[in-house]
Amino acid sequence: MPTVLSVCWRYLRAFIIIYLCLYAGNGIATLLPFPLPGSIIGMLILFALLASQLVPTRWVKPGCHLLIRNMALLFVPISVGVMSYTDVLSAQFGPIVVSCVVSTVIVLLVVGISSHRLHGPGRVNTREAADE
Repeated sequence: MPTVLSVCWRYLRAFIIIYLCLYAGNGIATLLPFPLPGSIIGMLILFALLASQLVPTRWVKPGCHLLIRNMALLFVPISVGVMSYTDVLSAQFGPIVVSCVVSTVIVLLVVGISSHRLHGPGRVNTREAADE
């Protein structure tokens, strides 16, 4: 049975790794000549570390599970911040709705075409072929 100290260390290690990637991403973002969010660069750094297995997933998993479980709570400050811009949102309601609809249609088309090309006719699933 893990002790309280070892459980605290696992969470602390996970958050240290996540925040180091975030701060490294923010540092790299300030050096780039084009605007790219540091949090995105930090996630790419974390992905590269996990994919190359330089950082084991078990080191980051406790912190990730904690953040994902409380994700709804983490969106509350953003939602309150958006509510303070209702005048701007209502003035730009038409373009916002049009851009949402157009982007949704584009995403649906791209996913549909990609899925059809990957799993379309002529592609044989090996499990189904083995069952027949």
